[in-house]
Amino acid sequence: MKGSVTVVMPALNEAENLAEIVPELCSVLVSEGVSFDVLIVDDGSTDHTAAVLNQLATDPRIRGIRLRRNFGKSAALQAGFAQTMGSYVLLMDADGQDDPTEVARLLNKLDEGFDLVTGSRRTRRDRFVKRITSRLFNTVTKLFTGVPGTDFNSGLKAMRKEVADQLNLYGELHRYIPVLAHWSGFRVTELPVNHRLRRHGTTKFGSARFWRGFLDLLTVQFLTRFTARPLHLFGGLGIIFSLAGAGLLGWMLVLWVTGQPVGNRPALLTGVLLSVLAVQFVSLGLIGELIVHASGRSDADRLVQDRVLPEGSGYVTAVVPEPAPRTSDSDR
Repeated sequence: MKGSVTVVMPALNEAENLAEIVPELCSVLVSEGVSFDVLIVDDGSTDHTAAVLNQLATDPRIRGIRLRRNFGKSAALQAGFAQTMGSYVLLMDADGQDDPTEVARLLNKLDEGFDLVTGSRRTRRDRFVKRITSRLFNTVTKLFTGVPGTDFNSGLKAMRKEVADQLNLYGELHRYIPVLAHWSGFRVTELPVNHRLRRHGTTKFGSARFWRGFLDLLTVQFLTRFTARPLHLFGGLGIIFSLAGAGLLGWMLVLWVTGQPVGNRPALLTGVLLSVLAVQFVSLGLIGELIVHASGRSDADRLVQDRVLPEGSGYVTAVVPEPAPRTSDSDR
């Protein structure tokens, strides 16, 4: 593998695990001959993670940043992405359950032409409830997004830096990194990996995170399918409401023409309501299209993988000169 690797490791109250897992990871990477640096993101820990991080940072290959408070894993990863220096980015949890010996296999998979590789935990070393909810989450995500995968939320991932630069994580969107990368045109795959028991502490997983993850699935659906064409979503809903409203109002018209009273029929009010909603949804879609057009959301350059120019084509990159500094009246 050509290029160095930056390991981004978010940590929340994982002091004991960090003291063990980071030296183990460094030892594995050295034995594999990988040029690397480790970036630990302290997500507002309240234990002695800061002290452990200061001790680990005596190794020049280990860096750390600390967030002002606990913002969540997505925010921690996004903060880490902004500080990456390697050509490749490796994501790894700080609880010790991700096996460092699997790192080389993930990185080698990138050499096969993939842009992101997720470590699929075939034998989960977690509580029964967590395993069941995770399986349900992965099934629903695969069904809704159409992206192949069995373990979207695995914390062990390897990617090219271009993928990390494209990601914009917040909320619980870290669960959908493979989906977001796939919809950005990157080649995504999975690789079965070993999963270990947690060494110290307790899991940060809770039922609230489970439901937030499913709500963020709707966000992912909108971001990946309709961000650049909002009229397709809101206009489609408007058409459905308009057809339903037109059907009810047409029925009321037939009844009124035949001499039957319609003023006190709920169907009349429902038809009017659906017609008004149809106009509102279509208008919302048109406004969204105007916003997309005005903001230049298409941003074609971010979709380009590389450029191949014929030799001697005379291609010249345009350079816009900087404006001359303004002079004050006193300088004249």
